Amino acid sequence: MKIGVNVPNFGPGTGPDVLRRWAQTVEGLGFDLLMVSDHIAVTADVAEQYPAPFYEPFTTLAWLAGVTDRVRLGTTVLIAPYRHPLLTARMAANLQQLSGGRLVLGVGVGWARQEFEALGIPFQRRGRLTDDHLSAVREAWENHDDYRSGQIPIWIGGNSDAGLGRAVRLGAAWHPLRFTLPWLREALDRMKAVADEQQRPAPTLAPRIALRLTTAPVTGPGRLAGEGTIEQIVDDLEQLRLLGSDTVVLDPFNGDPRETCRPQTAWQALATVAACWEPSEHHT
Repeated sequence: MKIGVNVPNFGPGTGPDVLRRWAQTVEGLGFDLLMVSDHIAVTADVAEQYPAPFYEPFTTLAWLAGVTDRVRLGTTVLIAPYRHPLLTARMAANLQQLSGGRLVLGVGVGWARQEFEALGIPFQRRGRLTDDHLSAVREAWENHDDYRSGQIPIWIGGNSDAGLGRAVRLGAAWHPLRFTLPWLREALDRMKAVADEQQRPAPTLAPRIALRLTTAPVTGPGRLAGEGTIEQIVDDLEQLRLLGSDTVVLDPFNGDPRETCRPQTAWQALATVAACWEPSEHHT
């Protein structure tokens, strides 16, 4: 099982130097994957959670590809309806080539209604637009020499039944975000039922979990995977491995934009996980 890190590409403490240090820290600690988020128009609903500056993911990952050597680079998640599918196909293919084949394209339908309005995209059609977008991206990659990209893994983000079903239908990895383990076990049962109904294989599991390291155990039914002592976090990773996860992405951002001004706290938590989980020895 591979371990990745969701790097905040937004917020008051984020800038080119900090992003470079994030990338070098993630790679230096032996993690397998570095991922960033996606917003284009930082409207009020976006800014409340993810304030400017917000670094566009393709641009950011292309730059980070040049300051890293090994770590894979991805989006968690690219909002599919925000870009023309041929633009997404082109940028993804170019980034795959420029990075030496290191791209993982996580996609989602989006949630920020005001941002959709600012971009002139119908919010209510975002699910259908995502399906059409992914079909066009794959068609471009497969059938047009100018978009040839090699094998770019696609992850389908989202915790809804629609997202789960989309992963089954498209044969892409399912990328649920920040959840409790009991919820995931129940969702995996639903996913298997959907896959059986469609006579398709169940998708690969590639979840993104919290990373909130505490000195005392976190208890109670609402505890997210990745919250608690290092012993709890390592056990969560082991449980996710046993559930069939191919990759787990750790998300050290816990909701306060001021955290981006203190990245050392997250780096220390990541170093603790790396020391206890030993990512390079758990690859399968």
